[in-house]
Amino acid sequence: MTISPSNTALTAEPRLPTPGQASGIVIALASALMFALSGPFAKSLMDAGWSPGAAVLVRIGGAAVVLLVPTLIMMRGRWSTLRRSGAVIALYGTIAIAGAQVGFFNAVSYMSVGVALLIEYLAPVLLVLLVWAQTRRRPGMRTIVGTVIAILGMVLVLDLTGAQTVHPIGIAWALLAAVSLATYFILGTKISDDLPPLVLAGGGLVVGTIIVALCGVIGLLPLAFSTGDVTMLGLQMSWLVPILSLALISTAGAYVSGIIATARLGTRIASFVGLSEVVFAVLASWLLLAELPGLLQLLGGVGILVGVVLVRADTYTPPPRLRKNGVSAQLD
Repeated sequence: MTISPSNTALTAEPRLPTPGQASGIVIALASALMFALSGPFAKSLMDAGWSPGAAVLVRIGGAAVVLLVPTLIMMRGRWSTLRRSGAVIALYGTIAIAGAQVGFFNAVSYMSVGVALLIEYLAPVLLVLLVWAQTRRRPGMRTIVGTVIAILGMVLVLDLTGAQTVHPIGIAWALLAAVSLATYFILGTKISDDLPPLVLAGGGLVVGTIIVALCGVIGLLPLAFSTGDVTMLGLQMSWLVPILSLALISTAGAYVSGIIATARLGTRIASFVGLSEVVFAVLASWLLLAELPGLLQLLGGVGILVGVVLVRADTYTPPPRLRKNGVSAQLD
């Protein structure tokens, strides 16, 4: 799941890509690829006897350890900022990290990685519907068209004809991941300008690790581990391979590169490039796990992506009480 923590900036971006933007696009694509690999890595562990909760715990826990030192270094002299942003970091770690990862990993235990990720990427559409319900303000035409296309794509992804079995429990977990991702976008508007994005990521990972561990201890989230070999690329290999890959590549590396890319591109362009995660996830699942959605599901996935692109391309004018300094925000 591509989450690039960054403060929303209302700045104009040049029409022609600068060298920094060109490198930012490359870094954003690398981040999307690293995030996309998390599904196949986790699926190989679950096929070997791991529970989804255990896979989430080692993923975010390992990444939290990796990012702990740079997070502490960046917070020198900024402890007051950390205290002021404590509630946002706690919500971010609990919902945007723990909730999204638990939802997604449980979903892939019932359905293919690509289908689970496609459902999760309905988050921007859910956010539009929420804003519409709260403000009673009709969105722009592109947003309405994009929402309809995305919903139709969702119907195809679910493959109601029965050619591909999609478990209802898996759908529920994937929708939880989508709601968690939508919550991330909401939290992005509440981040203090002087809170470094890397600190938000590192602090959120620590909080998420604690939440998942506590849920495991009290029995709300089963934690089953295994030291048996896993199968990827049609080969048997040690369970340490997906574990280290999840923590170092698909979490720590993906978050850091995502932060760098967002700083160079801005939130809007980075979010568009982040949609490539779905394509990378389908390809990775096909190559690593020999897992590929059906034709109708692939067509539905294209519909979801087109719908999300239209929603992202539209602008959102908030009601007066949500405006700051007379400037209208965009739905980023």
